[in-house]
Amino acid sequence: MSFSTFLITGFVMLGLGGVLAAALAIAHRKLHVQEDPRIDTIEELLPQNNCGACGTGGCRAFAEAVVTGAISPGKCTVSPPEVKEAIALYLGVDVGAEEKRVARLACAGGKHVAWVRARYEGLETCQAAALVAGGGKGCAWGCLGFGDCRRVCDFDAIRMNANGLPEVNEDRCTACNACVEVCPKALFSLHPVSHRLWVACKNRAPEDQARAECEVACIACGRCGADAPPGLIEIVDNLAVVDYARNAMASRVAIQRCPTGAIVWIEESGEISKGPEARKVARKSPLPIAKER
Repeated sequence: MSFSTFLITGFVMLGLGGVLAAALAIAHRKLHVQEDPRIDTIEELLPQNNCGACGTGGCRAFAEAVVTGAISPGKCTVSPPEVKEAIALYLGVDVGAEEKRVARLACAGGKHVAWVRARYEGLETCQAAALVAGGGKGCAWGCLGFGDCRRVCDFDAIRMNANGLPEVNEDRCTACNACVEVCPKALFSLHPVSHRLWVACKNRAPEDQARAECEVACIACGRCGADAPPGLIEIVDNLAVVDYARNAMASRVAIQRCPTGAIVWIEESGEISKGPEARKVARKSPLPIAKER
């Protein structure tokens, strides 16, 4: 390439670069959308947990949605009431009523009432144990008790009790969904606190097998469904299932004759109440491994 050709090529490239730069500058001025400064203000008021409990992708997305009116300040279940009220006052909107949701565990089979058929040795997480023959627990649906849910909870809302079962503190729970996602047995689900009638079991085995593996398992006897208002509870695949679309009809009457205490009533305090006919479990110590029986 001659020197003159090199110069011409260089000038052409410089000229082309200049034209493109000018075009981009013009496009930026024409197409730029000024972001509402209120978004930054609201984001600063939010807890910055980015938990997603509000249904958005995080606190920034929530702030954007609140400013546009797509969502109410009350939708953030993590913020204290005074923060939600401050946001509503700042924007001149209603706080909005949002029923608190919490995580619920569909298992009551702690190590004092549920049999373990094989000793698991390995990484002490539920997800790891579930990969090895289901974790060794006799009930294939039961909680493995290694506390993955507790570890992923950023709000200190879950503790492991003496029987190796997670317990949710409803006051601290924000329905962030972390425990739901991490549980390999899919035992957690998010529910409004008004869902007080709860089946603390997910075992779908026939009665004889359910009784053999766990003393508090649902045995599909159907008494809860017979006592409850029509349509509220039905037996599906050997398990009592509550139709929460009919939640207004729910009451303690459904738990009264449950022989194992698998269906319970959750008090406003979070305390669990069983019916008078539920089997009383006095045992405190863990059941032995099946081969040690």
